[in-house]
Amino acid sequence: MRSDLTARIEEIATRVAASEGIEIVEVELKGAGAHRMLRISIDRPEGVTHGDCELISHQVGTILDVEDVIPGGRYTLEVSSPGVERKLTKPGDFERFAGQKAKVVLREPEEGRKSWEGVLAGFREGRILLEVAPDRTLEFPLESVERANLKFEWGTRS
Repeated sequence: MRSDLTARIEEIATRVAASEGIEIVEVELKGAGAHRMLRISIDRPEGVTHGDCELISHQVGTILDVEDVIPGGRYTLEVSSPGVERKLTKPGDFERFAGQKAKVVLREPEEGRKSWEGVLAGFREGRILLEVAPDRTLEFPLESVERANLKFEWGTRS
């Protein structure tokens, strides 16, 4: 369950990022006191640069500090790209990455399995489309998904 504090931080980060053409993929706030860690994952279609991370870190960090959003004011802010196996959480993620390999873990088994890998075939009427074999596409309601992420395929060496 998302906390109100995390939702507030995400709203601030989204506002800052949108003006730069950057997407907020995920906001995580973990720990307590001096050991509190705020992680923000960002992305853009052409990829994320070090400068993008620095910009979001500086602007979001400044707003959080000026508005005293995080109680106690002590935290470490980390801004990075979501990586090659990024999480997929929003309907737009499943549409944007159609054609790429993904892993979907369900809350309850489907055909006796909770974990499925295949090629994303899009998103339609609240359902993720996943091609699990040639000519076999399964549909999973978004709310039945525990987690989903892209799967990076390492090339083979010649």
